[in-house]
Amino acid sequence: MTTETLIHVENLEKHFAAGKIHALDGVSTDISKGEVVVVVGPSGSGKSTFLRCLNLLEVPTGGKILFEGVDITDYHNDINLHRRRMGMVFQHFNLFANMTVLKNMTIAPMKLLRKSRQEAEQKAMSLLERVGLADRANAYPSQLSGGQKQRIAIVRALCMDPDVMLFDEPTSALDPEMVGEVLDVMKNLAREGMTMVVVTHEMGFAREVGSRVMFMDGGKVLEEGKPDEFFSNPQHPRAKEFISKII
Repeated sequence: MTTETLIHVENLEKHFAAGKIHALDGVSTDISKGEVVVVVGPSGSGKSTFLRCLNLLEVPTGGKILFEGVDITDYHNDINLHRRRMGMVFQHFNLFANMTVLKNMTIAPMKLLRKSRQEAEQKAMSLLERVGLADRANAYPSQLSGGQKQRIAIVRALCMDPDVMLFDEPTSALDPEMVGEVLDVMKNLAREGMTMVVVTHEMGFAREVGSRVMFMDGGKVLEEGKPDEFFSNPQHPRAKEFISKII
């Protein structure tokens, strides 16, 4: 794995409710190319806020984020140009209900990357083949299971050839039997060297696939380290308490 830093986060702050809620409190970290960083912690700890700040879906109150060397928190920089390099997968799929699977996957590459229809469709079909859904290309989201929708959401993001993939609890809205098919796609991405930041409650995935675990609570990163070390021998008292309740 290369140690080239892809995302540099420095003293990130995020307040809500006119400063009454301190969702992020001085978060600093570096995410290297090819890393799979899994962010864990109790509900309300700031995990999703941190993830959404990485592509400015939430605008930080303070601190800075350098993505590929560019400070994206500087309003002079065009965030939309940088967002194209960050794939985002949400908890609730966010597919366009009035479009087929193929149209969902090709609209952004054609509009934003100026790809031809043929080129965009070729890439989309190749990705659908990889996740076993090529036969659903002309289906609408309402005709898909939750697991199928989430696999489509992942490959839709991949159609933009991102440098990093951000996952915000991608399996939490799925029936238990559908979780595995989505995690399998994510595991394959990790094996192929995709840089990933994953907020999840799936501790098995964190342990098996993560190259680093970040444990958050109260808007702070209280501990981070290799999965085996974190799960077998957490150091921070709050991390110990968390691990004791989930394992």
